[in-house]
Amino acid sequence: MSELAEARRQMVASQVRPADVTDRRLQDAMLAIPRERFLPRSMAGSAYADMEIDLGEGRRFMRPRDFAKLVQAAGVKAGDLVLDLACGRGYSTAILSRLCETVIGIESSESFASKAEGALSDVGADNAVIVTGDVKKGAPEQGPFDVILVNGAVEIVPDAWLSQLAENGRLAVIVRENGVGRAKIYTRKDGVVGSRAVFDSMTSVLPGFEREPEFSL
Repeated sequence: MSELAEARRQMVASQVRPADVTDRRLQDAMLAIPRERFLPRSMAGSAYADMEIDLGEGRRFMRPRDFAKLVQAAGVKAGDLVLDLACGRGYSTAILSRLCETVIGIESSESFASKAEGALSDVGADNAVIVTGDVKKGAPEQGPFDVILVNGAVEIVPDAWLSQLAENGRLAVIVRENGVGRAKIYTRKDGVVGSRAVFDSMTSVLPGFEREPEFSL
């Protein structure tokens, strides 16, 4: 077993499983997909560290623990159509491709989107598509979606995301409120969207998703 393969196994054994991530399909996907392939070569040694990884352009790889818990909370099923927002270099899209029928990754950075396409091809994610576009708008022409996953925290959840949920669809996102981050699952049921908090997380806020400061006289 290579050094990176052993690091990947250790990531699942020491970071993911102890965080109550019991979904074996998700564990298997994280064991199978080489996380380092979705990073610059100079960062390969940090691929399996228990931390966020700075990708540049204000973007970060989520901690493996937080990412795994968020995906598990979304309850991705084999027949689901999934929207992967702010997919970066495509790691999240690759993992989701192992869990669902089709996944569409939306990425605002053309350079990240190009890297994601190449990496997804390398790992054989034939049911994954990367689209360069406005993350805030989602992909209304491709929906509605059974699952929408957001790779990073937000201070405001755009209405556009909620409107693209199918009946019983789930939006999994970390919401930062008053400095506290909580992973939330928004679910559409009978046309009404409700939410529940599932765990705390200090995942970094995505650029452009900060709340406007309020001014008082």
